Amino acid sequence: MVIIVCMEKTVKIIKRSVCVLLSVVIIFCISAIFLGCKDNNTYDGELLRLHIRANSNDTADQAVKLKVRDAINAYITDNIDKSTFSEAYAEIEKHLDKLSAIADYTLRANGYNYGATARLSNEYFPSRMYHDVTVPEGFYDALIIELGSGTGDNWWCVIYPPLCYGEDFKYKSFFAELFGG
Repeated sequence: MVIIVCMEKTVKIIKRSVCVLLSVVIIFCISAIFLGCKDNNTYDGELLRLHIRANSNDTADQAVKLKVRDAINAYITDNIDKSTFSEAYAEIEKHLDKLSAIADYTLRANGYNYGATARLSNEYFPSRMYHDVTVPEGFYDALIIELGSGTGDNWWCVIYPPLCYGEDFKYKSFFAELFGG
């Protein structure tokens, strides 16, 4: 009889322990889900942006801007190390003349006589989304390529981290990483 009573008490203790443990796990999982969703893909670190500013909003100027974009992106993909912010910045700085020449050549090859300039600048940018990544508003370093007067709409992307160069980019919470999300 004593053994049965002891076993019943042990079973009760085990059941309570399992219930408490499951409750803690459930609370932890729910917290992880909510924390994993909050700002899951907002980037708040170092960025090197790319802005190609068209001469005007004229349809032809906007179209040639996209041709310049393609030429610049091809060059950056093949020639710029984007492993860290510092490396990407230094590489872009070293290649500014070449980037200007590529933009100039593309303009001239398409019948445009206005030139292009490439420079690095720290400027204010509004909040933007690239695919599912939000880049908050603020001051960022950027490669600015101005075509002619540079007063038209721009095309933008991010050189570092490489948002527009075929490499995956997702930011997740600690809990999402912990649970393999």
